[in-house]
Amino acid sequence: MAAFYEDALNAKPNATTTTDAWMEFSFGTIKFVLHAISAQYANEIEISSPPQAREDSPTKLLFEVADVDLESKRLESLGAVVLRRPWGTCDVLDPEGNIFQIQVSTS
Repeated sequence: MAAFYEDALNAKPNATTTTDAWMEFSFGTIKFVLHAISAQYANEIEISSPPQAREDSPTKLLFEVADVDLESKRLESLGAVVLRRPWGTCDVLDPEGNIFQIQVSTS
């Protein structure tokens, strides 16, 4: 997960806050964090290859990009599963099946 998000976000983790259980990426006032979960919860999660979408999560991160097609191809080259949506966005599965979305920047 750490290597995937380093490449996907094209960012290095914050060396002063990174531990074995916490990895923080900073983007101005926004932070993206990967953290370890309790063994009790982790034991209930099945990780498959290719990953299966975890569609029961109540949240989804959305990243704006300049070109959805170009970015989706780049993410696929990193091993992500990309689900193209008819309305011009893509849902992306990270290696554990967590879903985030990419769409064309509106600004």
